[in-house]
Amino acid sequence: MAKPAERSPSVTVTTSWNEQARADRADAWQTIGNRDVDWDEFDSEAYFDHNYGMLRPDDRQIIGIITSFFDDYRRRFPDTWLRTAIDVGAGANLYPALAMLPFTSEITLFERAASNCSWLHQQLRTPHESWWQFWSEMARDRDAYGQITDPLDLLSRRAFVDKGNLFRLEPGRYDMGTMFFVAESITTRDEEFQRAVGKFVGSLRRHAPFAAAFMKDSSGYCVGNVEFPACSVDENDIKKALAGVARDVTITTVESNDLREGYGGMIVATGRKKV
Repeated sequence: MAKPAERSPSVTVTTSWNEQARADRADAWQTIGNRDVDWDEFDSEAYFDHNYGMLRPDDRQIIGIITSFFDDYRRRFPDTWLRTAIDVGAGANLYPALAMLPFTSEITLFERAASNCSWLHQQLRTPHESWWQFWSEMARDRDAYGQITDPLDLLSRRAFVDKGNLFRLEPGRYDMGTMFFVAESITTRDEEFQRAVGKFVGSLRRHAPFAAAFMKDSSGYCVGNVEFPACSVDENDIKKALAGVARDVTITTVESNDLREGYGGMIVATGRKKV
C-alpha cells in the first residue's frame, strides 16, 4: 500500500512452512515493507471465517468501546452532522463501518487488495448472518443504534467500496473514521507504521472523531496459505504515532490470546483529529 524510500529485496511469502524454513527466512522477514507483499493474494473468505464468523469476546469489548465513544461524541456535539466517513483498510470486516452507520450518510470502505474489494462488494449485496450478532451488541442500550431496524440494508445504501492506497489518502476529506488492524499489519517497519497512522488521521477533517484498533506485539500472521508481515507495537508506540495528529486520545488494552499465535492482545485508540 506504500512506496518506501528504498525497496527491500523481494521475498516470496506463499507457504508450506516447516520450522527450518521459518528459521532460514527470519532475518529477511524482519525487513518486509508494505510494497514487498502481493496484497491481492489475501484470502478474504478465510480471514472472515476465522475472525468474524461469530462474535468473539474481544470484539464484543471493542464494540463497547467504539460505539460508546461515537455515541458520546454525538451527545457532546449534537449540532455536528458527520456527513462523510471512511473505514481505512476495511478488509473482510464490516463492523467498523456498522459502528459509524448512525452518525453519517456516506461511508467509504477504503481497501487496497482486489480480493477484499470483491468480498466487500459481495457482502454489501448479501451480508453474512453473523453481522447481526455484531449489530445486536452495538444496539444494546444505545438508542442511536437501536433506532435502525435494518442496518445491513442501510449500510448497503450508504457505503461504497473505493480501491486505493492508504499512503495516498486525500488529506482533510472525511468527518469521521475507523481503521482496524491495518497500520501494524501491513509492514514490519516502524516508520511505515507511524506513517500509516498519520495518513489515516490526516484524511480526516479538523476535530473529526476516530477509532482505531491494533494487534499488540504481533509477529506476523497467516491467512489461508499465505504469511503476511506485521510491526510489533504496544500502547506507547500507538501513543507516539498519534501524539502529533490527534487530541483527546484514549488508549485501551483488550485481552485476547486465542485468536492465533504470535500476538499479545488488542489495543483500541479513540480520539479526534488535532488540526
